[in-house]
Amino acid sequence: MAKVAFYFQVHQPWRLKRKYIFDSDPEIFDIEKNKEIFTRVANKCYIPATKLLIKLAKKYPEFKVSFSFTGTFFEQAERFYPEVINVFQELWDTGQMDLLEETYYHSLAYLISKEEFKEQIEMHKELMRKYFNYKPIVFRNTEAMFSEDIATFVGKLGYKGIIAEGWDKVLEWRSPNYVYTNKNMNIKVILRNYKLSDDIGFRFSWHQWNEFPLTAEKYASWVALSEGQYVGLFLDYETFGEHQWKETGIFDFLERLPKELIARGVGFFKISELTELKPVGIFTSDNIISWADVDRDLSAWLGNKMQNAAFEFLKSLEKDVKAKDGEVLKLWRNLGTSDNFYYICTKWFAEGDIHKYFNAYDSPYSAYINYMNILNLLKINYLESASS
Repeated sequence: MAKVAFYFQVHQPWRLKRKYIFDSDPEIFDIEKNKEIFTRVANKCYIPATKLLIKLAKKYPEFKVSFSFTGTFFEQAERFYPEVINVFQELWDTGQMDLLEETYYHSLAYLISKEEFKEQIEMHKELMRKYFNYKPIVFRNTEAMFSEDIATFVGKLGYKGIIAEGWDKVLEWRSPNYVYTNKNMNIKVILRNYKLSDDIGFRFSWHQWNEFPLTAEKYASWVALSEGQYVGLFLDYETFGEHQWKETGIFDFLERLPKELIARGVGFFKISELTELKPVGIFTSDNIISWADVDRDLSAWLGNKMQNAAFEFLKSLEKDVKAKDGEVLKLWRNLGTSDNFYYICTKWFAEGDIHKYFNAYDSPYSAYINYMNILNLLKINYLESASS
């Protein structure tokens, strides 16, 4: 019988102010908006969900969970709500929590340059050392971006595992409930079971779903019937209390789930423990896949001309900002956060889906104009003025 591997991703971007090309205000981040959103999510999700996990860890010694955190999340937690850090550290102290590595800025760094990708990973290493005194052995790229080239590069950095979407087009007839390896066989590939994950993340409170309401008993029985080495239940942590509100019963579901799984003989894995399992085959893709939207590719960020123009402008500044270093480099890296490109996506604008949940813009076109204004301000104020 397969065990469960719970993995939760925690991220908050620095949201941008509305800026104009001749704006003299040096602040580009909307501090009040960031504080408002972070505080709300902390009270609805981070604090209550983590306290519940601490309770479950103490009640069930076999219970295990895994997390990854972005640097921008911790920056905001330090500034707006330090108690959030404390509760995660308390959960870590139970010994039943695992940590994954990722890019510090939840960015498209690999698409900019391998140098930038590696530098952001090194920054994230320092983050994990600072808050948890731990060195992760499994890597999760932004939105689980994966390809053979990415996996090989990450393997060469010394990581034993990498997260990927258990996407049918790559798996074909095979199951996501097994550990695989990449084609170069230098890293284990750990897959998300997107069907069972999305039952919680997206369908939990959907009244038109033929399985509504989703109870812990029903869900545990599905997991118990799953064949394989493990079931990868990978979710955005904000699912608990923010995307799925407390009133939907999501916290009651989470509280009951470990008991129901244990009663059916289902155990638990930390993500890092999966790297010790024997791979059953090769999982590889020449093109980059992700866990973003129904297309599972890069089109969430680079699917239209506006997104591509913005990204090419950002990339073109890499050499100059790294020559300057300091504040301008930090600003440039924040602009590389993937959320900035989500906001410019036109795929879902008419549908109002979850990707727009924290989006402060009224259209992808206004998001594009604002983003390009800020890039131009960065270039004019920090790069051109310094060289003149």
